[in-house]
This record gives sequence, structure tokens and C-alpha cells, in this order.
Amino acid sequence: MNNRLKKIFYITLSIILIAACVNLLLGPHDIAAGGITGLSIILERLFNLNRSITILICNLFVLIITYLFLGKEVFFNTIVGAILLPLFISIIPQITLVNDAMLSMLVGSILFGIAVSILYRNNASSGGTSIPPLILKKYFNINTSVGLFLTDGIIVVLSLIVFSFDSFFYAIISIFITSATMDYIESGINKKKLVYIISDMNDLISNDILHEINRGVTIVPAIGAYKQKNLQMLMVTLNSKEYKHLVTIVNKHDDKAFMITDTVADVHGHGFTYESGSI
Repeated sequence: MNNRLKKIFYITLSIILIAACVNLLLGPHDIAAGGITGLSIILERLFNLNRSITILICNLFVLIITYLFLGKEVFFNTIVGAILLPLFISIIPQITLVNDAMLSMLVGSILFGIAVSILYRNNASSGGTSIPPLILKKYFNINTSVGLFLTDGIIVVLSLIVFSFDSFFYAIISIFITSATMDYIESGINKKKLVYIISDMNDLISNDILHEINRGVTIVPAIGAYKQKNLQMLMVTLNSKEYKHLVTIVNKHDDKAFMITDTVADVHGHGFTYESGSI
């Protein structure tokens, strides 16, 4: 499967998941958790407007904004989602899949967050209010999960006018869960360990890191403030599984070594984002 077909596959899968969340999990309990889909639920209740038609009309407007602010690539990727979403909204039946409103909200929000994150990873969207977060990310470097939270908040306030307080609070919780899910997927899955090591056995430790873990090591000159002693500090970046091996190596050569470990959200470069092997 080439990259283009693979991207279309993931976009389509995400759209199906979003439509299922709306029609089977959120909509049946009047949970308008933001977005054009949430707005369509509100308008359906107020004016008996068809959900898929409402989404299609709104997405046509959003496509214009996408072309102007995000460029042709995102525009063409958004066309797929903007057309497929109302299509699958009309195909998937509007039934109550889960009777318990809380459980339905939890499952629907998590799946919704996963679906939107997959779209963002493919530089696409389902249209609607998923576009403003991409614009905020591009021009103001605001995390997409935060941008989605801000834009969806407007829709949730409208839901208070139409639905009960229960539905309103469910919608608020749903946005938090969706944003948290997206944030975890965007920064949590790719977390790595950044480790600083100060030891008198640096040569042995670095040699084992290079050959046993197959990770590169950076030697950083340092000065101990108390004795003004020149030191060499090792710096290495690795994943959680490799970190356990690193601790074993350090303890084997120097059980009194000083280690500082930090968790970093993302790592780009040789051995992480392209080509396997040491960095």
C-alpha cells in the first residue's frame, strides 16, 4: 500500500470512528461535545434539521478557510474528511449503543480523541471545528488539543440552552477527556528518557551503552562546584525499555554513579524518527 492510499485509509477509518461516536454513543444521550457534530445534534433538536446536511453545509464553509490558511495539501486531505463525515453520519444508524450515559460518554470521548488525533497525524481533518486548532497550531504554536478545547467550548455553551444540565456537564467532561486523549497521543506515546550520568567509570559505561543498547552517547564537560573538579558527564537518550538496561549497566560498573533522568515528550533524529541504530 503506497503512502497516498495508506493516508486515505487512515482518514476514512477515522471518519467512520467519529461518525460512530456521534450516532451511537454521544448523540443518543444529547451530549453535544463541541464541533460541527455537536452543533448538528443541537440544531437537530431545535429545528429538526438533518445531521448530515448540517455538517455538509458547515464543512463547505470550512473548506474555504482551510484553503486560505492551511494550504493545498491540508485542503485536499480535508475534502476527503469533509465529504465522508456527513456521508457516514447518514449511513450509520442513530441508535443507543450503550444505555448508561456516563459510560457512553467516556467511551465515545476517548474514541473521538483517538480518531481526531489520527486525522491530525495525517495532516487532515473531518472539517468543522477541527480546522481552527490546526490554524492556531500553525500560526500561534498552540497545541491542537488546547485549540480544540477552546473552539468546542463555544458549542458546549450552546448545548446548555437546548439540553439539560446533565447533558451540559457530560459535554464538558467529554471535551476534557477528548483533549486529554489527544494530548497523550500527540506527546505521550513517543516519550523517551533523557539520562545524565556522572561516574568515574564513564569509559566502561559508555562502551556498554554503545554496544549493548546500541545508542549513542554524548560526553559533556562539567565542573563540580564544591571541589571545582573537572568532570565528564554522559548524556544518552533512549526508550523506557532500554532505560532499564541502562540502569543495570551503570550499577554493574559503578553503583555510586550519579544519574539524572528526565522524560521528554518527543525526540527527532537518527535512531528515533528515521533509520534504526545508534545516534
